[in-house]
Amino acid sequence: MSKSMAAAASTQSVTTWRDYYELTKPRVVMLLLLTALVGMCLATSGWVEPVILVAGMFGIGMLSSAAAVVNHVVDHRIDSIMARTFNRPVARGKVSIQRALVFAAVLAVTGFIALAVFVNMLTAWLTLASLVGYAVVYTMYLKRATPQNIVIGGLAGAAPPLLGWTAVTGEIHAYGLLLVLIIFTWTPPHFWALAIHREKDYAKANIPMLPNTHGVDFTKTCVVLYTLLLCAVCVLPYLVGMSGGLYLVGSSILNAYFLYMALKLKFKPTPSTAMDTFKFSILHLMLLFVILLIDHYI
Repeated sequence: MSKSMAAAASTQSVTTWRDYYELTKPRVVMLLLLTALVGMCLATSGWVEPVILVAGMFGIGMLSSAAAVVNHVVDHRIDSIMARTFNRPVARGKVSIQRALVFAAVLAVTGFIALAVFVNMLTAWLTLASLVGYAVVYTMYLKRATPQNIVIGGLAGAAPPLLGWTAVTGEIHAYGLLLVLIIFTWTPPHFWALAIHREKDYAKANIPMLPNTHGVDFTKTCVVLYTLLLCAVCVLPYLVGMSGGLYLVGSSILNAYFLYMALKLKFKPTPSTAMDTFKFSILHLMLLFVILLIDHYI
C-alpha cells in the first residue's frame, strides 16, 4: 500500500459523527429554518398545527442539509484550496465522496417523504426544487460560470419562507413570495462582503466572484446599491398590510445600520470592515425575521 493510500485509510478511520454533522452546514440550515418557521406562522392567524410544524421543519431541514452535503462534494477541490474551507470533511478526506453522497441521498429521501406524507406535495416538490437549484444549478454551474452566480443562485436559498407558507396553506401566496424577495435581495450584499474579504482565496480557486472579475471597488458599489434596494423591499410588508408598526420600526433600524456598514465598506474601510459587514448581515436577517414573527403575534 502506498503512503498516500495509507494516509487516506488512516484519515477515513477517524471519521466521527461530527464530520457528518459539519457536512450539513448546521448554522446555515438553522437560519433557513428560522425563515421557514416565520413563513409558517405568518401564513395563519392562529397557531401552526403541530404535525405540520414538526414535519415541515424536519422535511425542509433534511432537504436543506442534503443540499449542503452535495455542495461539500461538488466543491471539495475548491474547498481544499481556500483558507476558509480547506478543513471541511470531504476536502480533508475525512468523509469520502461516496459516503457523503449516500448521506445526502438518505437525508433528501427522508425529508421528501416527511413532507409528502405529513405536509403536502406542493411543499415537497418545491423543497426538492430548491435542493436542485442550490446543489446543481448554482454549485455545479453558476458558481463557476458567471460573477452574477450569487444573484441568480440566491433564489434557491431564498425559498424557505415560501416553503413554510405552502406547508400551512398548500398554495403559493404573494405574501410568501414577498418574504422570498427580502432574502433574495439580501443575499448579494451579504455574500459579496465575504467575497471582498476572501478575494485572494476565490482568485486562487479560479472562481469568478465579482471582486475578481470587476474589481473590489465596483463590488463595494454593488453592495451599497443592493443594500439600498433591500431597504426599499423591507418596507413592503408594512405597506401591503402584512405587518405593523413594530416591524416597520425594527426593520428600519436594522436596515439603517446595514446601510451604514455598506457605506463604511465603500468609503472608509478598515481591514475588518468587509468581514464585519458579512457578520452583521447574518444578524440582520435573523433579527428581521424574528421581528416579523413578534409583530405578527402582537
